[in-house]
Amino acid sequence: MSILVVGLGVIGTTYGYLFQKAGHHVEHLVRQSSTRASVSSLEVEILDGRRDPKGSLSQDQYTVHHRGHTSYDLIVVSVPQGRIAEAMADLHTGGIEGPVLLFCGFWGEREELDRLMAGRAVLPGYPVAGGSITGNRLACCVFDHVMLERRDKARFPDYERVEALFGSCGISLERPHDMLEWIWLHMAINAGVGAVAGMYGDVEDTTRAAEQLMGSSRMLARVVKAIRETSRIVASRDVDLRRYRGELLAYRLPTAVSAPLMKRMFARNLLTRRIMTLHGNTDDLLFVCRTVYEQGRANGILAPVFYKSYEAARDKASRHDQHLSGTGPEREETA
Repeated sequence: MSILVVGLGVIGTTYGYLFQKAGHHVEHLVRQSSTRASVSSLEVEILDGRRDPKGSLSQDQYTVHHRGHTSYDLIVVSVPQGRIAEAMADLHTGGIEGPVLLFCGFWGEREELDRLMAGRAVLPGYPVAGGSITGNRLACCVFDHVMLERRDKARFPDYERVEALFGSCGISLERPHDMLEWIWLHMAINAGVGAVAGMYGDVEDTTRAAEQLMGSSRMLARVVKAIRETSRIVASRDVDLRRYRGELLAYRLPTAVSAPLMKRMFARNLLTRRIMTLHGNTDDLLFVCRTVYEQGRANGILAPVFYKSYEAARDKASRHDQHLSGTGPEREETA
C-alpha cells in the first residue's frame, strides 16, 4: 500500500516504521515550520510485543520519506488531542487525496467527525503503542493488536485492505461494540490516571510521575476511584457501559483488591510499564483530563476524586508555566 502519515509524531512514526518493514511505501507530511521538517532518518529502539508478550528489544533505522504525492491508499492521522482539524486542513491545502485512518483520541460525536472529514472516508481506530522522540531517536513499544471499528459499522470502502495492512505487520485487530464510545471510555480511563499522576507527581517529568504512580498502592487506589467517576461521565453521554465490561472489570473490584493487582501488573508487564513511562506529552495528557472534566461538570456528574485530582494537576502545571515565563507572583514583586 501507499501510505501517508500526517506528521512525524511517535504513534504515526512507530506504525509507519512497521508498515515500511512489511514492504509498504510510507511517506510523512511534515510542516516546513516543524523542527522535524529536515529529518531523513531515525534511530529506532523498539520493545516489540507482537510475538513475545514480554516484549523483545531491538535497534533499527527508519528512513523517513517526506510527502511526494497527492494521492494515497491510506492516510494515517494520529495527532495530539484537539489537532484533528489542523491535520485535515493541511491535507486540504496540499490537495492530498485518500481515505483516513483516524488513529487517535476523539471526544466528539459522529456528526462532528463527519464534518471534520468533509466527505472524506474515515475509519476510526486506536493504537496500542507508545514512546517518545528525542532528536533523531525514536524509543517506542508496540503491542500485538490495535483497536478498529467493526466492519458492519464502518463506512469505509477499503476495509479489507486495512485489515490486510495490519495483518502484514503481525498485528491483530480487536473490534469493540462502538469504536467512538470505546475511544471516549479509553480517554476517560487515561484522564483518571493522568489526573492522579499529575496531582502527586511532577507534571513536567512524566516518566518519574508514572514510576511513582505504578509503585504506590495508595495512589493506584485513588486512580481506581477516579476512573469509576470518569466512566460515569462517559455513561452520561448515553453510553451503555455494560458493553465494555472487559475494559472496566479491574476498576469494579474493591480498591483493596484492585490497587495491589494493578501494582503487581505494572511490576510484571514490561510492555505496559514501558508505555506508561514513555508517554511524555504533558499538554496532551492535561488536554484529555480537561476534556473529560468539562464534560463531567457540564453534565452535572458527581466526581469529587477526579475533579480534585485534575484541579490540583492543572494548578501545578499553571504555576510551573508562570515560573518559566516569569509572570508568577514572586517574579512580579521583584520586577
